[in-house]
Amino acid sequence: MSSLYKPFSVSDGPCKDAILRRGCTPLQHPAALTRIPSAGGGSTRTFTPIPNMYPGQRNLAAAAIGGRKITHPWKAILAGGIAGGIEICITFPTEYVKTQLQLDERANPPRYRGIGDCVKLTVQDHGLRGLYRGLSSLLYGSIPKSAIRFGTFEVLSNPMRDATGRLDNKGSLLCGLGAGIAEAVLVVCPMETVKVKFIHDQCSLRPRYRGFFHGVREIIRDQGVRGTYQGLTATLLKQGSNQAIRFYVMNLLRNWYKGDDPSRDMHPLVTALFGATAGAASVFGNTPLDVVKTRMQGLEAHRYKSTLDCAFQILKNEGPQAFYKGTVPRLGRVCLDVAIVFVLYEEVVKLLNNVWRTD
Repeated sequence: MSSLYKPFSVSDGPCKDAILRRGCTPLQHPAALTRIPSAGGGSTRTFTPIPNMYPGQRNLAAAAIGGRKITHPWKAILAGGIAGGIEICITFPTEYVKTQLQLDERANPPRYRGIGDCVKLTVQDHGLRGLYRGLSSLLYGSIPKSAIRFGTFEVLSNPMRDATGRLDNKGSLLCGLGAGIAEAVLVVCPMETVKVKFIHDQCSLRPRYRGFFHGVREIIRDQGVRGTYQGLTATLLKQGSNQAIRFYVMNLLRNWYKGDDPSRDMHPLVTALFGATAGAASVFGNTPLDVVKTRMQGLEAHRYKSTLDCAFQILKNEGPQAFYKGTVPRLGRVCLDVAIVFVLYEEVVKLLNNVWRTD
């Protein structure tokens, strides 16, 4: 060991007491004491504690030594944005079909007889590109949404992790809820409102919107900025519960898989399987909220006085089964979505760890 540093034992008296008052232990920070020779050149030594560290920093240092590295928030933001952009380009057609079926109310009467019929009529009327109508609005939102989600989750979860980097299930639920609320307010609600209006606009005989920016200008001109925040309550409920369920299930499965070895690597296929399971759980847990949110953001949103009124009218006019409209296409999309995002996120973080040192 370098002559500048010396480990201490429980018998080291004042030195030990000094560093314990700072909130560290020899195991947490073996180099926390600096050896300084006495002015007279004798054997007297003074040990000075390192500056104060808040609990999240101490856990971060300990986790880097003893187990899974805690992801730096800026790495999480970058990796999340990359993963979100790639994922939405792959899965958007299923999102399009899901939204169309949810907007296809009985009172119209319904235009589509099912998923296959929706795809068939869309391609027949608009070609294959019709399945990607509204992609631009969702792509512009997907990148920052995923970035904010993972960045917020890491910021909230880092102080809650133990010395090995493990996060308990209750912590993952709360951090997931916080991440979902953050992405709902900052990105999801305005972007989802624009997306739903674009898709709904296509159903009309004379579509108004010629593109993303034109559509946004028209919406703001007609309804103000508030027009891009229609269904905010439903979106908060949906996104909050979505991410709470997904991160909870993912963390639960990850902890089970790693057992007593937090440093055990997870193969991308295992991550994909756990991600798909987390996605399926979130679909069955909050599809009714997704249906209400979609109605509140559509072109017919003015028919509803509030989120509760929307839910009541759906129940009264269409029955409880209407709350699960679009479940099958949403299930396929979300399972694929969550699996892809978690795999891409983990792999991008590994890549960033090789080229970007934040320890």
